[in-house]
Amino acid sequence: MNTTVPAAFAASVARHAQRTAVIGEDGATLSYAKLDAQRLDAARALIALGVRRGDRVAIWAPNGVEWIIAGLAIHSVGAALVPVNTRMKGMEAGYILKKSGARVLFCAGDFLGVHYPTLLGEHRPPTLEHLVVLRDARPGDLTWTAFLERGAAVPMDTARQCADAVRADDVMDVMFTSGTTGHPKGVITHHAQNLRVIAEWSKAVGLSADDRYLIVNPFFHAFGYKVGWLAGLLAGCTLLPHAVFDAGAILRRIERDRISVLPGPPTLFISLLDDPARARTDLSSLRATITGAAAIAPSLIERIRAELGFKIVLTGYGLTETC
Repeated sequence: MNTTVPAAFAASVARHAQRTAVIGEDGATLSYAKLDAQRLDAARALIALGVRRGDRVAIWAPNGVEWIIAGLAIHSVGAALVPVNTRMKGMEAGYILKKSGARVLFCAGDFLGVHYPTLLGEHRPPTLEHLVVLRDARPGDLTWTAFLERGAAVPMDTARQCADAVRADDVMDVMFTSGTTGHPKGVITHHAQNLRVIAEWSKAVGLSADDRYLIVNPFFHAFGYKVGWLAGLLAGCTLLPHAVFDAGAILRRIERDRISVLPGPPTLFISLLDDPARARTDLSSLRATITGAAAIAPSLIERIRAELGFKIVLTGYGLTETC
């Protein structure tokens, strides 16, 4: 078993190069080979910004294709990924950026009526050297495209050498706890331990290259990140990230894109079950789900099986400290 994310992802690319890796909400698709190329381009751009092994790089943005590319690039240069909750205010995000020592932040531009760089504003710590806007940038923002262009001066071999230098016990991410009883605390985990958990989770759900995995769970949470897009890519799945939950939109994507895997909290399934459009939606492609993040009644599990048609319905409980 590969013990680092760049090695595990490279092995998946070798097996599934021409298969579709990601389909964005706008319908744009990337094969595994193209996703790999974009991952390396983003890694080169990070190197051009001065990011080195052991540095912290944060992402504060909704689910999307660029989030995945940036996350893979961060792992590939040996830096630690710091996900930031998209519902946080500027002061809260600034605290995490300062506490983690993040040197670079990938963030949303205009999202849900808020311009994230402006929201951060005066709370931006002096340790944050660069802010890259993934989508919906305003004039003056460093855009995703402009960021990638900076990598042109870095040889591809340099990016590959950085990926090869990542070790099993290198820090993979720093995920901050919810902070319900005080300030959020950064939990440090490593590549190998995360990959072991991902492998066991994927085995339980039965993830395979034939699955089409709709990811509504936010990427700033382990549910959407570690056993979400990362688990899906390592299994060879086709990923379909979804930024904002809307039951009607989810039902339409299930039918149109033949979704087979759809995890989520109990509220997600209650919303789908209660939506009037469910009765006229083809849900026959649904195969497996795992729910958690809250207590779930046995009667709801029965309804998920009987009315949504899932063959595998699991419940799970996770701790940030255990990946």
